[in-house]
Amino acid sequence: MDLREMRVFVAVVEEGSLSAAARRLRLSQPAVSQIAAALERELGTALLVRGATGVRPTPAGTVLAEEARAVLARYEQAIAAVTRDPAADQRPLRLGIPLEAGIDLLAAPLAELSPHTRVEARHLSTSAQLAALRAGELDLGLLRERPDGDDLDAIQVAAEPLGVLLASRFADEVATSEGVRLDKLAGLRWLSFARTDSPAWFDEIVAVLRSHGLRPTTTTAAGQALIPEVKLTSVLSGNVFSLAPADWPQPLPEGVAWLPLAGAPLVRRTWATWQSTSRRRDLGRLIAALDQPRLTTPTT
Repeated sequence: MDLREMRVFVAVVEEGSLSAAARRLRLSQPAVSQIAAALERELGTALLVRGATGVRPTPAGTVLAEEARAVLARYEQAIAAVTRDPAADQRPLRLGIPLEAGIDLLAAPLAELSPHTRVEARHLSTSAQLAALRAGELDLGLLRERPDGDDLDAIQVAAEPLGVLLASRFADEVATSEGVRLDKLAGLRWLSFARTDSPAWFDEIVAVLRSHGLRPTTTTAAGQALIPEVKLTSVLSGNVFSLAPADWPQPLPEGVAWLPLAGAPLVRRTWATWQSTSRRRDLGRLIAALDQPRLTTPTT
């Protein structure tokens, strides 16, 4: 088994689909299928359960994927150690954080770095982080959408089902034991972020709202990022709703309620993203730490 086969198998498990793994790796689907089958022959055991909707790993496949990730991470660390710029680790590790988020997601991974590593964090929109990454002004960004192009690499580090913040008088009318159905929000305005901040995520939200019968009329706080205080004030004072995860960081004032969305139709994903040509050893360690399974998700 070589590194290429490990990368292919890990991609298949993470994507849950041979065709999706092929697109991610820029290979043909038959090539990916042949590699997966060859691994099963080599190891003498089934690694994947194939179905009409995709593939999932068998218990042996799960073990192989975990071990392959560890081998690949160690390989990347070794390459980085040999080829890194000796002065790179003397510079601060520059991180981009989503506008409404704290640094919670990075707390545990950062703890695994050398205590001498200096960190600089900036709150930026997804679009601003992408521009800064490509300009060499950030080492790692936490984006709300996966970037296109070969110049950036990315891994998904969080997936948060979103609920809704409502004025309590509306929440009382639409709440059920399973939460609130999106179609029950018809007539309310969505308190949105600017589309230019994260176009793909904005369009995904709008598409989901429309698929549930809403014709989203958006409203934003002119000239301001949608910080928690702005959201809460707007929800409390008007016929609007705002999207938020369950672990909303701010205490809810009297008159505002958070409800889950029935069926979890909106899931906000966060992608750790970096320049594919980076050789920073401390960045490699941070990425390896972020790529481990975690129970926690960002707080906003």
